[in-house]
Amino acid sequence: MSRMKRITLGLSAGALALGAGLGVTGMASAAETPTPSASASAESTAPATGSAGTDNGMRGGHKGGDRGQIASDLATKLGVDEAKVTDALKAFRDANKPAEGTTPAEGTKPDRSAMDAAMAKSLAASLGVEESKVTAALEEIRAAGQAGRAAELKTRLDQAVTDGKLTQAEADAVTKAVEAGVIGGGGH
Repeated sequence: MSRMKRITLGLSAGALALGAGLGVTGMASAAETPTPSASASAESTAPATGSAGTDNGMRGGHKGGDRGQIASDLATKLGVDEAKVTDALKAFRDANKPAEGTTPAEGTKPDRSAMDAAMAKSLAASLGVEESKVTAALEEIRAAGQAGRAAELKTRLDQAVTDGKLTQAEADAVTKAVEAGVIGGGGH
């Protein structure tokens, strides 16, 4: 077995051990989007930390955090009433739910950029705001969420090293794997 394969297998084993050992169920769920639904797109844009430093409902393994937080953040960024944003998001999700009983083809992922563009267009029309402004706000919210998840992962890895559950090299390998998009957990 080549040295590169052994290193790759070692990194993979370390990442799997970390996921199992720390109970990081969000690592796997952050990397997958099971259906091309609008709710998956809207959930994926929810930030990890709110503008006031509040917990946005990121409860162990719950995908995307609190749906109400994205409405609040969008309302603030767009200068629109939060109730209108909530209604517009709900209408978009309802209009884009996958047909009951359908599942995406095995091994395929929905096109996130197409879903985001469709959501931005729908929200812009519903709220009477420029589409580019909605797109920029959604991108800012996603970036803040990814930064928050990355900081949370770093904190957990640092604690695992301190507790002797991982070596610093293993923690660094997990961080590198997340940053490279090999595994989920800290942002894409």
